[in-house]
Amino acid sequence: MNAVATRSGVRDDFAAWIAPSRTAVLIIDIQVDFASPDGALGAYVDMAVVQPAVAAAGRLVEAARTAGTPVIFIGLFTMPETDSSSWKERMRRRGGDPDGESALCRVGQTGSDFYGPKPLPGEPVVKKTRYSGFVGTDLDARLKALGVDTLIAAGLTTECCVDSTVRDAFSLDYHVFVAADACAAYEPDIHAASLKVMDLNSAILTDTAAIAHAWSA
Repeated sequence: MNAVATRSGVRDDFAAWIAPSRTAVLIIDIQVDFASPDGALGAYVDMAVVQPAVAAAGRLVEAARTAGTPVIFIGLFTMPETDSSSWKERMRRRGGDPDGESALCRVGQTGSDFYGPKPLPGEPVVKKTRYSGFVGTDLDARLKALGVDTLIAAGLTTECCVDSTVRDAFSLDYHVFVAADACAAYEPDIHAASLKVMDLNSAILTDTAAIAHAWSA
C-alpha cells in the first residue's frame, strides 16, 4: 500500500517515527452530521460506507491512549456568523440553502456531537469553522506545547477536511502519517484518489494495525 507497509527496512524505523513522545493523533470531523444516519447528510448519503473507518478510528484512539500518545479531537462547529461569504455564495450557486436545513454541525445541536470515538475528560478538542484544523484555531500552538513534531491523521472526509488538515500540517513542517483505513469519503473512488494525492505530496500512508503494532513493540 505504501512505503511503511511494503518496503523492506522501512517498517523497522516506523516505531521510532511515530514514538508516543513525539506524536499526536488527530481525529478529524467524525461527527453526527458527517457520520450518522441520523445526521444532516444521512438523508442523502448511505452512511454505511463510512462505518468501517469510524470503527478503525475507534481502534486507533484506544491504541493511542494505551501507548500514551496524545489524541486531539478536531470538529466543525458552526454558527451563521462564522459561515464565510464565499462558502455561502458557492452553496447558493450550487442550488443549496446555506441558511436552512443544509447547514452542518451547528453549535449546540446534535449534529456537531462527536460520533464513534469521543474525547475523554481532559482530552483536547479543537473547534474549527473551516476545512483545515489549523485555520483559525490554536491547533499548531497546542501541538508545539506538547512537543509534537509528528501527526497521525484520521477522520472524515478523506478528500475534504482530512486532506486540508494534512496539507496544512505538512506546510507547517510536521511529519504526517494518514491512517488510511480510519478515513473515508462517501464515494470509494474519491477516497482512493485523495489517499494517492496525499501519499504523493504530503503524507505517508499506513493503517491502524501497523500503528498499534509499532506502539506495542
